[in-house]
Amino acid sequence: MLDKIGGILDRINNAITIPLIVLILSAGIYLTIRVHGLQIRRLPRALKYMVRNEEGGSGEVSSFGALCTSLSATIGTGNIVGVATAIGVVSGGPGALFWMWIAALFGMATKYTEGFLSIKYRIIDKEGHVLGGPFYYIENGMGAKWKWLAKIFAFFGACVGLFGIGTFSQINGIASSVQGFFDPDKQMTVSLFGQSYSIVVVITGIVVTLCAGLVIIGGIKRISGVSQVVVPFMAIIYIVACFSLIIINIDKLPGAVATVVKSAFGVRAAAGGIGASMIVAIQKGVARGIFSNEAGLGSAPIAAAAAKTKDPVRQGLVSMTGTFIDTVVICTMTGLCIIMMGSWENPALEGVAVTADAYNKGFSFLPEQVSSFMLMACLVFFAFTTILGWNYYGERCLEYLTNRNKRAVKVYRCLYILAVFIGPYMTVSAVWTIADIFNGLMAIPNIIALFALSGIVAKETNEYFKKEKRHEK
Repeated sequence: MLDKIGGILDRINNAITIPLIVLILSAGIYLTIRVHGLQIRRLPRALKYMVRNEEGGSGEVSSFGALCTSLSATIGTGNIVGVATAIGVVSGGPGALFWMWIAALFGMATKYTEGFLSIKYRIIDKEGHVLGGPFYYIENGMGAKWKWLAKIFAFFGACVGLFGIGTFSQINGIASSVQGFFDPDKQMTVSLFGQSYSIVVVITGIVVTLCAGLVIIGGIKRISGVSQVVVPFMAIIYIVACFSLIIINIDKLPGAVATVVKSAFGVRAAAGGIGASMIVAIQKGVARGIFSNEAGLGSAPIAAAAAKTKDPVRQGLVSMTGTFIDTVVICTMTGLCIIMMGSWENPALEGVAVTADAYNKGFSFLPEQVSSFMLMACLVFFAFTTILGWNYYGERCLEYLTNRNKRAVKVYRCLYILAVFIGPYMTVSAVWTIADIFNGLMAIPNIIALFALSGIVAKETNEYFKKEKRHEK
């Protein structure tokens, strides 16, 4: 039965993935042209704005807080488990990392556009509650006749949070990582749902569910507050750990980079031939890149809309730094560590076990428990904050669908927490397939809106920098 369900999910995913890759990459390339490569030319300024909050703006949280909320949803298992899944020997190979970079490069223009539109078309009610995101820039930007498209986005957005990125994949990654550290041989097991599970998985599921529930009840301000502390702290620790591994094994770096480039273009041909291996690398790399940085999905602008700012261009620049940090920095670090240590070549390893193997080999002078614990802690906190961020996204989508029906939001919270609870007991392949399917269905309405409103973005962005240039003279 499970095999049949898995086969159905795979067929649905294959039917969605390729068109989605083409659509999102096309949008990124088109928007890059419209904003004149802003993601490259204005990146230094964007990084400066990222840590310097704007004064006098309206909103619920600071720009940095909104970015951290967005990053809390993007920096998760995709950066550790997802990268390992993409570049494994039975998947896309090291070349998938190259296509992650390409997805991120154009994705930054997409994320800029999303952040811009989220501020331009947001609504702030009398209570100071911010209503913003793709559903509002579809309805207010494209016109009321397109409200049906906004409703479709909101529906699939709520589903992504409940069944995709927000719950199953994150708690599954947490449970697998904790079990791998405390009970790798499953010596302590209990029987649940007709299957045998490690007691560590059960305890982890309960603890994470309780912690998530306590934060989720507090809403955006509590989620933002937790994210502003946890996300920067754990991101820095993870980056330092990966950078240290790379420096310690620096002699392997040139070979790893060469392997990435060769594999990206099918030079290291798989059994299916050069063309086949290249197509798989592109598919896995772009899919995992999109899953990781979420450019084009429409999730980040929901958080960006809550920022205390009055300038769409400024918030767009801040928003695009999220893609840079997530994929260009963190995913690259993970990928290089795995490739340098040769862990990607072991078909017996799956998910977080691939990254853990790279850490153990890279820090061979340390006791295995130390490097394993370091990776486990990073993954747990990354995935936990993603659970929090996606609950916020899902609730905002449901608010739009139900005209802010508080009872519906409370029911969604309960279902969300329940999904977190049952997530550890799902298989890894099914989890990622479900996530990819809902990602694609959510992204389509958002990409349509980005194309439709790109002229406004290009015009006002151009006017902003022209005006700024005149003031500098």
